[in-house]
Amino acid sequence: MPGANSLMQQDRFDAFVREFNAERPHDALGMKCPAELYRASPRRYDGLPELIYPFHDREVLVTACGRLCLHRKRINISTVLAGQKLGIKEVDDGIWLVSFMHYDLGYFDLEQKTLQPLDNPFGTRLSPMS
Repeated sequence: MPGANSLMQQDRFDAFVREFNAERPHDALGMKCPAELYRASPRRYDGLPELIYPFHDREVLVTACGRLCLHRKRINISTVLAGQKLGIKEVDDGIWLVSFMHYDLGYFDLEQKTLQPLDNPFGTRLSPMS
């Protein structure tokens, strides 16, 4: 049953994850629990390298609320990218291309102030049903 509020729902998710990983054996794992087989990676993760955008007009930082600021206007991007540096390039009068790392995310104009996304390069690839 769903929780009555988001905190109760989070408790239910956490309980499910504990049960799934530590209590329920999995046939695909030889009837072992995932927690029995998990090993931390010996490689250290240092985060992303310093992002630079030499072919863009500007580098901008996405705010905690998911926006970038340009010409005293706030452009909605996504809270997913909060704290990340993006490259922006004016491709037409008032039309800007937004890139993260080497991926072009979409375009915005200073009037609508919202990112119009391109097709997701990581999108699901579903096979047509027969």
